[in-house]
Amino acid sequence: MVVTAMVTRVKAINRRSIRRRVCCVVAVLSASFGTSLQAATVEGMRLWAAPDHARLVLDLSGPASANVFSLESPDRLVIDLDESQLEADPDSLALDDSAISTVRTGTRNGNGLRVVLELNREVAPRHFTLTPNDQYGHRLVVDLEYPGESAVENPIDPIEAMIRDQEMEAQRASARLGDRQQASPPADAPRGSEEAKPHPRRDIIIAVDAGHGGEDPGAIGPSGTREKDVVLDISQRLANTINAVDGFKAVLIRDGDYYLGLRQRTQLAREQKADFFVSIHADAFNSPRPQGSSVYALSQRGATSETAQWLADSENRSDLIGGVDGNLSLRDKDQVLRGVLLDLTMTATLNDSLSIGGQVLDQLGRVNRLHKSRVEQAGFMVLKSPDIPSLLIETGFISNPDEERRLRDPVHQQQIAEAVFSGLQSHFERYPPPASLLAWQRDNQRRPSGDEYRIQSGDTLSAIAVRHGVPINQLKQANDLNGDVIRVGQVLRIPSS
Repeated sequence: MVVTAMVTRVKAINRRSIRRRVCCVVAVLSASFGTSLQAATVEGMRLWAAPDHARLVLDLSGPASANVFSLESPDRLVIDLDESQLEADPDSLALDDSAISTVRTGTRNGNGLRVVLELNREVAPRHFTLTPNDQYGHRLVVDLEYPGESAVENPIDPIEAMIRDQEMEAQRASARLGDRQQASPPADAPRGSEEAKPHPRRDIIIAVDAGHGGEDPGAIGPSGTREKDVVLDISQRLANTINAVDGFKAVLIRDGDYYLGLRQRTQLAREQKADFFVSIHADAFNSPRPQGSSVYALSQRGATSETAQWLADSENRSDLIGGVDGNLSLRDKDQVLRGVLLDLTMTATLNDSLSIGGQVLDQLGRVNRLHKSRVEQAGFMVLKSPDIPSLLIETGFISNPDEERRLRDPVHQQQIAEAVFSGLQSHFERYPPPASLLAWQRDNQRRPSGDEYRIQSGDTLSAIAVRHGVPINQLKQANDLNGDVIRVGQVLRIPSS
């Protein structure tokens, strides 16, 4: 009996001990589980204002989900974060040039955070979260897009856009026809009876892209100089240099401190009917010794050097730093895909890029040391536009103390800008687009010889062919004409009959 009582008592003690241990384990697990589910603290708030959108970034201490919704009368955007608190100062946000007039914050349901954005214009909101990268931790990104607004400050004139569309369609048609363009036109095709039209004398459009921007500072020099700042200064100087010359017009892809996705930059250049796209950057390395300027073009076959591949990889990753989610970075995929599938001029575009790049490199070598003596190639996403020749220019090494100082110098920035434009100008003066002012100037500077004819008002191709006794098809072929459109002042070469 005594033994049985002792055994029963020991079992009871063991059961109580086990229950205590289980309770302790459950308590620990509950605490840990509760901590993992607790929403993050808002440690910082940053705002970037662009012409067509504003971006509000909330820096978080950990992963969190948000409920974002709109309210009317007055217009507001509400951001709710459960079980969260605010450590950032909303009053530090610079609201100028954005759709936000006031930011208010408060507690919601006792332990939640509510951020209210009072709006001064119509917006289309979007939000997404980003995981940590090399520059930042967890982030909640809220984009306020402005319906109907252009992403560039001075978009191309609609008439110039129409002329450029006609030129581009003619180039595509020529590429599709190939050898067939030399054959006789079908019986029902126009026979050159259209009267000569005035020459458009349009501007040559240069898209100037300042790399990085907004929450993506790019490379940072030993003295704290940010790549995004110096390349914007150089890009603005380049745009002013371009606009100062008759026959050229610059379109700034980024004209302030905000970020654009790499695909969006290319798409903007296409929307603005750019004849050329140039992306301005500043190089960096983990050693202060490298220096000099470099010029890069797109490669479809692979990088021409290990350095080129490394640079392309690092630049292509900037979308992860700048904060572009999958939907945004691919939202132009249909247009890009159609462009790649339908446009057959990629080889010519790459050849033009390399030719122009060589001239730009030569001019840069006159104002700065060259890091690479030839145009390098790699798979830069920002250069992947099938029908726009494009270059990426590394103006110098911001990681080199001497070049960092020079890149901040307004005089050196202007020299870089003038060198880049000088290379572009040399190419387009030699090979001007047919409807451009430069083409008109070239044609009117030439004196028609016995085998040339300057088109007068009222002329038609058929009448010119009859007058000179040559078949109209030979006249078209000798002048690379795909259709029957001719312009006053245009000089035609008359083939020998």
